Amino acid sequence: MSVAASIFASPVAGDRIPHTPNVPDLPDVALRLPPGPRPRWPLGTLLEFRRDPLAFLLQLARTYGGVAHLGLRRRVFLVSDPAGVKHVLQDNADNYGRNTRSVRALRETLGNGLLTITGPAWWRNRRLAQPAFHKQRLAGFASTIAAGGDELVQRLRQTGAAGTALDVVPELSRAALQILGRCLFERDLTDEADVVGRALNVVLHQTVERLSRVFALPRWLPTPENLRFRGARRALDNVVLALIAERRRAGTDRGDLLSMFLTARDEDTGEGLSDQQIRDEIMTMLLAGHETTALSLSWTFHLLSQHPDVRDGLENEVDGVLGDRLPTVEDLGRLPYTRAVIEESLRVYPPAWIIPRSAEADDQIAGYHIPAGSIVIVSPYVTHRDPSLWPAPDTFDPRRFAAAHKETLPRYAYFPFGGGPHLCIGAGFAMMEATLLIAAIARTLRLDAAPGRTVTPDALVTLRPRTGLWMTVRRRER
Repeated sequence: MSVAASIFASPVAGDRIPHTPNVPDLPDVALRLPPGPRPRWPLGTLLEFRRDPLAFLLQLARTYGGVAHLGLRRRVFLVSDPAGVKHVLQDNADNYGRNTRSVRALRETLGNGLLTITGPAWWRNRRLAQPAFHKQRLAGFASTIAAGGDELVQRLRQTGAAGTALDVVPELSRAALQILGRCLFERDLTDEADVVGRALNVVLHQTVERLSRVFALPRWLPTPENLRFRGARRALDNVVLALIAERRRAGTDRGDLLSMFLTARDEDTGEGLSDQQIRDEIMTMLLAGHETTALSLSWTFHLLSQHPDVRDGLENEVDGVLGDRLPTVEDLGRLPYTRAVIEESLRVYPPAWIIPRSAEADDQIAGYHIPAGSIVIVSPYVTHRDPSLWPAPDTFDPRRFAAAHKETLPRYAYFPFGGGPHLCIGAGFAMMEATLLIAAIARTLRLDAAPGRTVTPDALVTLRPRTGLWMTVRRRER
């Protein structure tokens, strides 16, 4: 549902704030708050935002420009211009922390991992985890990913043999979790895949429901909702803590991510990480590493089914490069169109659709004043649909990501993995995994959208299809 035009009828383009010791002596134009819909009592535009946050933010940016306030009683700003996004995520990243309601809600499940912390603890854990994602190490994961893709093909063929439609999101999620376990923990999580999938579904949906409420009951109350949340979180803890305990008993350094956390020592004190600290990082990797990959694959197959010409181009490239064999790491450079298809899918449906930050001190963006304590939102979904950057932005066209065209785009016109020092640590792994899996599936199967079903993106913690992606599976005839 689009946001009613009347919401934006009364812009507050010139609101002034009084001078304070924290505001530098700047020209008047620099002391204006960004424009936006006039806040209304008692909730401002909260109901419109909750009804359809994607449409609301798109309309906000197109009405008020690259920096706009949301019309909420608390100062919340959307920054969608690439220069402003670069300022928030990179140039002045130290000023934009994670003291936001959504991050606090995620912390209830993830704890204090790379996705929810900042400061010295973040830098320490990032340094510890970085070697696991080195380019040479990623190359060693390729055969594991390709083998996982072949297993997925066999499951899809069996499940879809009768010609009935199936929701591909759980299937792709299960495959992504299995591959992640083998690559980063040297452990096959096949037996735990269903448990983790169901538990993540509970905590993600409850996190979003909790964020959508003006007042949320404390977690310690034994309400049915809280009991389900605790049970789901306990199920996730059981899987992760079992991995840690199993590896501690073995006492072996396998060189994977889990071993790196287990053997890490503080440079000053010599102390290692506790099980809780390791649990928080592993939980973050499980969520970010398999949820976003499964969704990017799901959206890609959905878009391919809607654009037969693009699918034909991808299949022709895959056939020419692979023939009848599985893809290898050497094939990554030979599959430029396949990669462009994935990049364009991430433009249209970025799983990490919104990135909230908290302004720790007063700042300026594009000549507007951003007061300390404000919430600043950057949204790949919104910037990726800016018609001044992406002509016909709702059109799925992988040719946008030809090398020559990509060079003409401003930095942060495209940022599906965030950016700056907090760029997703697994971005390289995710792109390699998606490319190899798409190629492994496309060489033998076609996934077609089931007729009669409407696909609507649901802006939860990640961008998910509201009622799943129901598709039929058939063997390709070359």
